[in-house]
Amino acid sequence: MTAVRGNVDKGAWARKLPETAVLELGGISIYVLHDLAQLDLKPKAAGFSVVVSGHRHVPKQEMRDGVLYFNPGSAGPRRFKLPVSVGRLILGDGSARGELLHLPLTES
Repeated sequence: MTAVRGNVDKGAWARKLPETAVLELGGISIYVLHDLAQLDLKPKAAGFSVVVSGHRHVPKQEMRDGVLYFNPGSAGPRRFKLPVSVGRLILGDGSARGELLHLPLTES
């Protein structure tokens, strides 16, 4: 598991989390950050195949200039009437694809 610091992660424990992370899995380079608006590089030029972010809590995936931009959404308590979801990156044969899984809401 790889975690990066989010905008509401405060305190000593949060300072131990990096703001970004770089992963190399199965020959696929992945850049991880919390807020896509703070992306400070050109992923394709930097050699990344995937950018994972999550700030907006909106599950979404799209290809841009040959790079998969993937936001798994939020698996925590429902926010802003958005779906509760998780995401899975599937890596194989030198490529990556995302899968978004919407979780059922339970009534309290």
